[in-house]
Amino acid sequence: MSPGVLDPASEGPLARLAALGLRLPPVASPVAAYLPAVRVGDLVWTSGQLPMVAGALAVTGKVGAEVDPEQAHDLARVCALNALAAVASVVGDLTQVRRVVKVVGFVASAPGFTGQPAVVNGASELLAAVFGDAGRHARSAVGVAALPLDSPVEVEIVVDVGGVPGQGGG
Repeated sequence: MSPGVLDPASEGPLARLAALGLRLPPVASPVAAYLPAVRVGDLVWTSGQLPMVAGALAVTGKVGAEVDPEQAHDLARVCALNALAAVASVVGDLTQVRRVVKVVGFVASAPGFTGQPAVVNGASELLAAVFGDAGRHARSAVGVAALPLDSPVEVEIVVDVGGVPGQGGG
């Protein structure tokens, strides 16, 4: 395999994250009255994750105005990384993830901006890089007028952990 090209079948999710120059961050603290993730049966549902880095929102504003689409794509990737941290906090280890089932991405959009799918690709591409075919998922990419804290993007995910004993959250 070429340098820099990941073989999703050969390593675990944390090794794949490391190969991308990433690691799981601490779970982002909720900004209101909710849990970061909850397990129900074999599924873990995350709350919407903002592009928090070191406890602070990375960027604010509307995509297509103050935030350009390429930057928003990268922010969606940060949201997905935060969602993975929330999943790991419930099941203990990303190796427990059998499949990413669904991704919902919300994009705070300037009037006339219609590139929400390309923005949310930042999250989808990261999940595919980390889990290979098991990271491919159903998805919605939705433009909205505003998001919490004036975030440009928010991502939530649902993953199948296939009968692995959960810890906390539900």
